[in-house]
Amino acid sequence: MNKAHLLYVEDDESLSFVTKDNLELQGYKVTHCMDGQEALDVLKIEQFDLCILDVMLPHVDGFTIAEEVRKRDIETPILFLTAKSLKEDRIHGLRIGGDDYITKPFSIEELILKIEIFLRRSKVLRPDMNGLMDLGNYQFDYPNLALRINEEERRLTQREADLLKFFIEHKGKVLKRSEILEKIWGEDDYFLGRSLDVFISRLRKYLKKDEQLKIENIHGVGFRLKA
Repeated sequence: MNKAHLLYVEDDESLSFVTKDNLELQGYKVTHCMDGQEALDVLKIEQFDLCILDVMLPHVDGFTIAEEVRKRDIETPILFLTAKSLKEDRIHGLRIGGDDYITKPFSIEELILKIEIFLRRSKVLRPDMNGLMDLGNYQFDYPNLALRINEEERRLTQREADLLKFFIEHKGKVLKRSEILEKIWGEDDYFLGRSLDVFISRLRKYLKKDEQLKIENIHGVGFRLKA
């Protein structure tokens, strides 16, 4: 198996040296950039399997880099590195196409675990899967992260696809918020709950062309996909 190629953008010299060294010890190929403009330049000539982006960067911030990544490639997982005090930054990062975030200070073990989870779910480590899922007037191609209706196709991020697949597998069943968070995010806490709301909003928007499809909010409990 080829090594996964990671884009790591962090301007803290000491932190980035330690983090890059540990990631390379785990067998990853790491391209490290010290500022946002350097990252944008690298994205023009390199392809990456996963991006790790600090939010606060010289010249160009992490959100701008993420938006550029999403213009070019909807599938690449994006992890943001954020300060604990910048809670709204995390939500904004998810809204523009990020998949997850890690708050500073973080442990190398936590970062590596999240990287492994996303690469396992992505095409880098996931074997090919046959079969499509029908959802109302939509066709959901989970292996290729695609949602189709008529002649239109929308590419999903890995997190969006994982969440939609979980809903389809439990169609008609009330899913507790904690159950969804544990399954898709791996843990249940308040700020991940805010993240879940962002992703639910995205899926509702994607499914609005079939009026029979609804992701219902079950007050005080969770959600249910009606089809």
